[in-house]
Amino acid sequence: MDNFNFDNGSPIFMTVIIILLLIFLISVFLRFVPIGLWVTAYFSGAKVSIGDLIGMRLRRVKPAYIVNPLIKATKAGVPITTDQLEAHFLAGGDVNQVVDALIAAQRANIDLEFEQAAAIDLAGRNVFEAVQVSVNPKVIETPVIAGVAMDGIEVKAKAKVTVRANIERLVGGAGEETIIARVGEGIVTTVGSASTHSIVLENPDSISQTILRKGLDSGTAFEILSIDIADVDVGRNIGAKLQTDQAEADKKIAQAKAEERRAVAVAQEQENIAEVQKMRAKVVEAESQVPLAVAEAFRNGRIGIKDYYDLENIQSDTQMRESIAKSGTPHTTENE
Repeated sequence: MDNFNFDNGSPIFMTVIIILLLIFLISVFLRFVPIGLWVTAYFSGAKVSIGDLIGMRLRRVKPAYIVNPLIKATKAGVPITTDQLEAHFLAGGDVNQVVDALIAAQRANIDLEFEQAAAIDLAGRNVFEAVQVSVNPKVIETPVIAGVAMDGIEVKAKAKVTVRANIERLVGGAGEETIIARVGEGIVTTVGSASTHSIVLENPDSISQTILRKGLDSGTAFEILSIDIADVDVGRNIGAKLQTDQAEADKKIAQAKAEERRAVAVAQEQENIAEVQKMRAKVVEAESQVPLAVAEAFRNGRIGIKDYYDLENIQSDTQMRESIAKSGTPHTTENE
């Protein structure tokens, strides 16, 4: 039993410590460096060294995000390096999408460099989809766009625009919204310049010809191949509606002016009534002076009793005639 002494200074103890240390170091190394990924890359012909994998770990880049696209590119014959892929990944780009776009472009004989594809990807566009659209054109369908012909009839049209992606103008070029807006402008212009709506209905291809002559794909990321009018329909009679609205507005203006004149007439009538009341007040005031004048005449001897009674009879006769006139009943005196 003395031969199996595990003292700190014994050779067996040191050997065990070294073995455990080696196992620990190997485990850490295998965990830190994906050997399986390196083996896959090596047998795929992709040039990736252990140092490259360690550097990716130190730069906090997942090796699988770089090595797998590199293997794909190498097998497809696309020349690319880990430094390019890693730089694009660190810039926030989609490495896998860029590699797919480069492979698709190579298969379609489209001249697309890595730097150009990376720039398109970082610009926020789907570079792989752009390559696909460049190979296989897509159709952009516009909403229903209305224009008014010179005869006042509204014409509604819907167009289908066949476009192909222009790789050279993907960075900084306008998108589908601009194409739709320009096509809508062309439809409105063509319909508006037609003398009658029937001309547009008879020749819908005139809309396509007018739009194509304008060069609507200028400054966009697409090349317009064709514009086809999918549907043309007649809408409202805008001219008649405008005339109706104008007539209604004129009617309201006339009514307002008539109301204004009526208000003026009512005000004038009230003023006349007030003036009549004022004159009546003056008459009443004047009549109140009559008894005083009669009394003064009696005192001065200018009239007598007989004159006074004659005046009373005249007043009574006047009141009777006024009452008969107000009642509207004809009256015949006994002498008649």
